[in-house]
Amino acid sequence: MGHLRLGRFTHDNITAARPIRGEAALGWFAHYAAGVVFAAVLLAVWGIEWAHDPTPGPALRVGVATIAAPFLLLQPGMGAGIAARRTPRPNVSRLRSLIAHISFGIGLYASALIFASVLPG
Repeated sequence: MGHLRLGRFTHDNITAARPIRGEAALGWFAHYAAGVVFAAVLLAVWGIEWAHDPTPGPALRVGVATIAAPFLLLQPGMGAGIAARRTPRPNVSRLRSLIAHISFGIGLYASALIFASVLPG
Protein backbone atom coordinates (compact mmCIF):
# COMPACT_ATOMS: atom_id res chain seq x y z
CA MET A 1 0.00 0.00 0.00
CA GLY A 2 2.82 2.39 0.79
CA HIS A 3 4.22 2.20 -2.72
CA LEU A 4 0.91 3.18 -4.34
CA ARG A 5 1.42 6.86 -3.55
CA LEU A 6 4.76 6.61 -5.35
CA GLY A 7 3.03 5.27 -8.46
CA ARG A 8 4.21 1.69 -7.96
CA PHE A 9 1.32 -0.75 -8.32
CA THR A 10 3.14 -4.04 -8.85
CA HIS A 11 6.29 -5.71 -7.63
CA ASP A 12 8.25 -8.64 -8.97
CA ASN A 13 8.78 -9.79 -5.40
CA ILE A 14 7.26 -7.82 -2.54
CA THR A 15 9.91 -9.03 -0.10
CA ALA A 16 12.53 -7.20 -2.17
CA ALA A 17 10.60 -3.90 -2.15
CA ARG A 18 11.94 -0.95 -0.22
CA PRO A 19 10.15 -0.71 3.14
CA ILE A 20 7.81 2.23 3.55
CA ARG A 21 7.45 3.81 6.98
CA GLY A 22 4.05 2.98 8.48
CA GLU A 23 3.19 0.57 5.69
CA ALA A 24 2.00 -2.22 7.98
CA ALA A 25 -0.53 0.07 9.67
CA LEU A 26 -1.60 1.44 6.30
CA GLY A 27 -2.05 -2.08 4.95
CA TRP A 28 -4.16 -3.18 7.90
CA PHE A 29 -6.26 -0.03 7.66
CA ALA A 30 -6.87 -0.68 3.95
CA HIS A 31 -7.72 -4.32 4.66
CA TYR A 32 -10.32 -3.45 7.29
CA ALA A 33 -11.69 -0.59 5.17
CA ALA A 34 -12.19 -3.05 2.31
CA GLY A 35 -14.10 -5.29 4.72
CA VAL A 36 -16.39 -2.42 5.64
CA VAL A 37 -16.99 -1.69 1.95
CA PHE A 38 -17.81 -5.35 1.26
CA ALA A 39 -20.22 -5.37 4.22
CA ALA A 40 -21.88 -2.28 2.75
CA VAL A 41 -22.17 -4.09 -0.59
CA LEU A 42 -23.95 -6.93 1.20
CA LEU A 43 -26.50 -4.47 2.60
CA ALA A 44 -26.80 -2.61 -0.71
CA VAL A 45 -27.56 -5.80 -2.63
CA TRP A 46 -29.74 -7.66 -0.10
CA GLY A 47 -31.14 -4.61 1.67
CA ILE A 48 -31.40 -3.54 5.27
CA GLU A 49 -34.20 -6.08 5.63
CA TRP A 50 -31.52 -8.77 5.49
CA ALA A 51 -29.85 -7.21 8.53
CA HIS A 52 -33.10 -7.50 10.48
CA ASP A 53 -33.55 -11.17 9.57
CA PRO A 54 -30.15 -12.45 8.37
CA THR A 55 -29.62 -15.74 6.59
CA PRO A 56 -26.20 -17.26 5.90
CA GLY A 57 -26.49 -17.45 2.08
CA PRO A 58 -25.97 -13.76 1.20
CA ALA A 59 -23.13 -13.35 3.72
CA LEU A 60 -21.34 -16.45 2.43
CA ARG A 61 -21.83 -15.35 -1.18
CA VAL A 62 -20.24 -11.98 -0.42
CA GLY A 63 -17.44 -13.66 1.52
CA VAL A 64 -16.62 -16.00 -1.36
CA ALA A 65 -16.95 -13.19 -3.93
CA THR A 66 -14.35 -11.14 -2.07
CA ILE A 67 -11.75 -13.72 -3.09
CA ALA A 68 -11.51 -11.76 -6.33
CA ALA A 69 -9.66 -8.96 -4.51
CA PRO A 70 -6.61 -10.97 -3.46
CA PHE A 71 -6.63 -13.17 -6.56
CA LEU A 72 -6.83 -10.27 -9.03
CA LEU A 73 -5.31 -7.31 -7.16
CA LEU A 74 -3.30 -8.09 -4.05
CA GLN A 75 -1.41 -11.23 -5.11
CA PRO A 76 -0.48 -9.94 -8.59
CA GLY A 77 0.58 -6.61 -7.06
CA MET A 78 2.90 -8.39 -4.64
CA GLY A 79 4.49 -10.47 -7.39
CA ALA A 80 2.63 -13.71 -6.68
CA GLY A 81 0.70 -13.61 -9.95
CA ILE A 82 -3.02 -13.98 -10.55
CA ALA A 83 -4.48 -16.34 -7.95
CA ALA A 84 -1.00 -16.93 -6.51
CA ARG A 85 0.14 -18.82 -9.62
CA ARG A 86 3.78 -17.77 -9.11
CA THR A 87 4.02 -19.06 -5.55
CA PRO A 88 5.75 -22.36 -4.72
CA ARG A 89 2.42 -24.02 -3.81
CA PRO A 90 -0.34 -22.05 -5.55
CA ASN A 91 -3.16 -24.40 -4.58
CA VAL A 92 -2.25 -24.12 -0.91
CA SER A 93 -2.27 -20.31 -1.19
CA ARG A 94 -5.61 -20.40 -2.99
CA LEU A 95 -7.16 -22.68 -0.40
CA ARG A 96 -5.94 -20.49 2.46
CA SER A 97 -7.38 -17.41 0.76
CA LEU A 98 -10.69 -19.18 0.19
CA ILE A 99 -10.88 -20.31 3.82
CA ALA A 100 -10.10 -16.79 5.03
CA HIS A 101 -12.80 -15.28 2.83
CA ILE A 102 -15.39 -17.89 3.79
CA SER A 103 -14.53 -16.99 7.39
CA PHE A 104 -15.23 -13.36 6.50
CA GLY A 105 -18.66 -14.40 5.22
CA ILE A 106 -19.32 -16.31 8.43
CA GLY A 107 -18.27 -13.22 10.36
CA LEU A 108 -20.68 -11.07 8.35
CA TYR A 109 -23.51 -13.46 9.16
CA ALA A 110 -22.58 -13.73 12.85
CA SER A 111 -22.35 -9.95 13.14
CA ALA A 112 -25.74 -9.58 11.51
CA LEU A 113 -27.24 -12.07 13.97
CA ILE A 114 -25.84 -10.05 16.88
CA PHE A 115 -27.06 -6.74 15.48
CA ALA A 116 -30.47 -8.19 14.56
CA SER A 117 -30.98 -9.08 18.20
CA VAL A 118 -30.56 -5.43 19.23
CA LEU A 119 -31.99 -3.58 16.19
CA PRO A 120 -35.45 -2.08 16.63
CA GLY A 121 -38.27 -3.56 14.55
